Amino acid sequence: MDVMTDELGIRRGHALRAAVEQGLVGEAEPVVGLLDVTGIEQSATALHAAFATPGVAVTHTFAVKAASLVPVLGLLGECGLGAEVASPGELALARAAGIPAERTVLDSPAKTVAELREALALGIAVNADNPQELARIDALVAAGPSAPAGPPVASPVGLRVNPQVGGGTIGAMSTATATSKFGVALRDPGAEEWVLRAYAERPWLNRLHTHTGSQGVPLELMAAGVRAAYDLAERINAAAGRQQVDTLDIGGGLPVNFRSDDVTPSFADYARVLRAEVPGLFDGRYGIVTEFGRSLLAKNGTVLARVEYAKSAGGRPIAVTHAGAQVATRTVFVPEAWPIRVLALDGKGREKGGEPVVQDVAGPCCFAGDLVAQGRALPLLEEGDYVALLDTGAYYFSNHFAYNSLPRPAVHAYTAGADGSVTFAPVRTAQSQDELVAESGGGLPALRRG
Repeated sequence: MDVMTDELGIRRGHALRAAVEQGLVGEAEPVVGLLDVTGIEQSATALHAAFATPGVAVTHTFAVKAASLVPVLGLLGECGLGAEVASPGELALARAAGIPAERTVLDSPAKTVAELREALALGIAVNADNPQELARIDALVAAGPSAPAGPPVASPVGLRVNPQVGGGTIGAMSTATATSKFGVALRDPGAEEWVLRAYAERPWLNRLHTHTGSQGVPLELMAAGVRAAYDLAERINAAAGRQQVDTLDIGGGLPVNFRSDDVTPSFADYARVLRAEVPGLFDGRYGIVTEFGRSLLAKNGTVLARVEYAKSAGGRPIAVTHAGAQVATRTVFVPEAWPIRVLALDGKGREKGGEPVVQDVAGPCCFAGDLVAQGRALPLLEEGDYVALLDTGAYYFSNHFAYNSLPRPAVHAYTAGADGSVTFAPVRTAQSQDELVAESGGGLPALRRG
């Protein structure tokens, strides 16, 4: 464990205790999310350092789906990151956070004409997913203002390709399989020839995009996807007789280690593999765009929840907490792919000692499978204790599952001093019952019998 990893755990421990002491969590607010500001800043710094190369323009964007929280996007913006958006809502959040158009990329696989029109009007980079979408962009370009002295579109525009290099250990997260829904499938008959024609017919098409990585995908497979896109860009440019494709958007998807606090693989690990497998990517002829999400935030977040009851069934102790499928949806429904670590804390937010006892950690949802940990050896949890779900800074806060009409919990960012003092700042307030009712149609007329 390196110094930075050790410091992460120390800051987290201070924050967990302070959250209880300061009343951010308790009977009234039994579950909260916590984000480590220093950790986020360090992750952004590590990303910049890993890809920094003299003479190469690198734009790092954050995949907004991983933490769709405006204050977090604003912090990442201050750290020099842009935003990768995949819906009108995510674009609205990025704009609210002050992310400039030149650092924003639109990647949705189901863009409407209105979305495309808005992005092109704002100067946002667009990666077309398929031939039909490219035809829509053609129509928008043709209908736009004439620009005889320059390109017909101000936005950088690229095409997403699927290199079909294979999947990782989680099928649902693998984007470069033979039948993936994303991009133009390069190995399908006639696909590469179509791509070459598409660029030849559109001199303004100047980017190429691929995204192979995600949780469960090894670095070598990610690099193989980038290599396929790089080789294709070389063929496009050779056919054009000029540097038509000037930027390669290599996506994100760096896997996260959910077994310990160690950050492995790191951004530096991935950059080393890319430099070895695709050296031309860093020779200065291409700009680079990245779209990392989970790997920037996961280690820097924790869900903290109160143990409401401690019971047993069939000889197995069960701690019933307020953190379940509503905040840890993937973990509950696909635990083998998305396991998370659980810390047992006492009623003051301090890590518990004592002999580990095999037990279940359950959530509040009204179905039997709502378990965030099953058969886990932990110090015995009791009523009034707390559990901390680690590595939950990405997706767990922003992808709330409204089962049983459970409200979205508050999220707080923290800064921990060397003396153990902790300062919290609000990121999102807890959803009130009035807001929950309004979201569910409250205030609208009751339906009447026909």
